[in-house]
Amino acid sequence: MFQREFPEVDPQVEIIVAALFRLHRRMSVAYGRQLTALGITNAEWEVLRALVLVGAPYRLSPGELARSLGLTPAAMTHRVDRMVTDELVTRTRDENNRVRVIIELTDAGRDMWVRVVREAAGFEAALLQDLGSAQRDALADGLRMMLARIEETQPDGTGRSEG
Repeated sequence: MFQREFPEVDPQVEIIVAALFRLHRRMSVAYGRQLTALGITNAEWEVLRALVLVGAPYRLSPGELARSLGLTPAAMTHRVDRMVTDELVTRTRDENNRVRVIIELTDAGRDMWVRVVREAAGFEAALLQDLGSAQRDALADGLRMMLARIEETQPDGTGRSEG
């Protein structure tokens, strides 16, 4: 159909982009179900992930956390409030600068992160089970190139581009 209406458009490109869009949608739903079953939201998962990725002692200021997730400080405050209540993170004053606040991962937050990663790893392994090693390598290379291109040319939701 696309070819009939737009003969100048490469149908292979459209097939790939449509598949990526559908894959993203389906994966988002699947991850959402896993998170719901574990009792956290995607927003909370993003905070846990960002804190783990900075490494021990797993702490950032709210501003650093907001920037790493492409959010406003106000949006970050709302996310962190619930996570403090659920004891996934703590919010404390920096010992060296009493004006500065620090968000730190708790043991319960790290345990939750591990549970989510284990669930996701099983899902992801099943998703890729039909691809051999060479196919996985080729897919990874192609996706990395596409991601680099879009990060270089298209700003994210905050107006930032990676390049």
